[in-house]
Amino acid sequence: MADNAIAGDDELLKNIKTLLWGSTVKEDVFKRWAQGFYFSIDEPTALIQTEGGPCAVIAAVQAFILKQLLLESDVITWKDIKDEKCDQLLVKALIEIINQAADVQDPKYSVVHANDSNDFVSSKEGTDSKSVEPMANSTQDISEGNQINETSATKQVSLESEAFHSQLRIFTTNSIDDVEDFFTERIGMLKDQYGILLLLYTVMCTKGVLEICSEMSDPTEPMIDSTYGYGSQSLINLMLTGRAVSHVWDHDQDISGLKLRGIDKQNTVGFLTLLEHLRYCEVGTFLKSPSHPIWVLGSDTHLTVLFSTEKRLVSPETPSEQARRIFKRFDPEGNNFIAANLLQDVLAELGLVAVAEYVDIMRKRLDSENLGIILLASFMDEFFPEEPCMCPDMFVLYHYNGLQRSNPENRVKYHKGQAVLLECTVKCIMDSNPMLTVLQTKWPRIEIQWDVGQNPSLN
Repeated sequence: MADNAIAGDDELLKNIKTLLWGSTVKEDVFKRWAQGFYFSIDEPTALIQTEGGPCAVIAAVQAFILKQLLLESDVITWKDIKDEKCDQLLVKALIEIINQAADVQDPKYSVVHANDSNDFVSSKEGTDSKSVEPMANSTQDISEGNQINETSATKQVSLESEAFHSQLRIFTTNSIDDVEDFFTERIGMLKDQYGILLLLYTVMCTKGVLEICSEMSDPTEPMIDSTYGYGSQSLINLMLTGRAVSHVWDHDQDISGLKLRGIDKQNTVGFLTLLEHLRYCEVGTFLKSPSHPIWVLGSDTHLTVLFSTEKRLVSPETPSEQARRIFKRFDPEGNNFIAANLLQDVLAELGLVAVAEYVDIMRKRLDSENLGIILLASFMDEFFPEEPCMCPDMFVLYHYNGLQRSNPENRVKYHKGQAVLLECTVKCIMDSNPMLTVLQTKWPRIEIQWDVGQNPSLN
């Protein structure tokens, strides 16, 4: 029986490995993902990313750490938080990410860990198994190509991917409390060289191969790019929402008979991307307006995190916002109009009067030229005129970028910006200000001044 269980675990891990890396694992890409969860000495609750690639995991974990922080304490006290509390925040964030990937009806958690309780100690030839924060946090100048000075964490013999996978085992439980206890007792494992990968494999094993494949648009496409090491949108969505869908719009969309799966409900933390400005994708309301004022920001190569203490930025969805979202469900191509014969369906979905006689009257009013279409603007003016804006005109935003080389003086810290919403919409079209450009996909009228005197980097 035990042999069968081990064989089943091996098969599951093999399938997860293929989903992530493809048929072969590129060793240089694998090494960039082989890092633990390290906190910055300049910002005790901010995680450090040592190499390009694993931001899909690190940014998501950072977002959920910030969620806990915003609920528990004032931002001015964050620099005084002790190591033990940071470890607790880390475990809480991981638990929330893992829990949302589990089956709601029948939760079962598969925690991936090393075969040895000391976590790969047999391959380290006596090195200390406790986590070691990279010395790149020091005040020394650090070149882009050498992010971490040589410490006991980097002197240890790095496992090649095959050796790493051969030592993986799965601990299965039906209790999320057991998972939290497991990580709390093995916090060193999370801070060790493979902490990020162990979390990623845990999330994917908990989700299940069949469920992941059913949500992805193309399960044959590796979730980690074999050339650059970036996580796919499916991987980002899995970490942020618990669903490995490939798109960021609201609900599923039917494009020429092809069902493309999107985000199914308002998410805990949000997502904004520069690619929306370039019209490569459409981010829906469920990610643009999350339940907490935290957004993962996507450039074309990296993920960072934006957050605020201003709760009014994520006030409950207004009737007009709901109307726009539902209208767009019937306008999958983003034309800002629907066929006139769909008006009754839209009204019914919104819970408005949808009897045939009334719909005919409204259809003639909204399509007075008998073109067979109803414009979004006309629909909103008719049914939701002049709804007051709940968003404040001025608020503070903070930005986090885990890559040391992307921060002034290589210090990973939260950067503060004073934001104001202008009376008129002024779209930023300058490539020199990608930060403002991505913010304007959420707040078209925003202007912002950052405390560092320059725009924080999205890369």
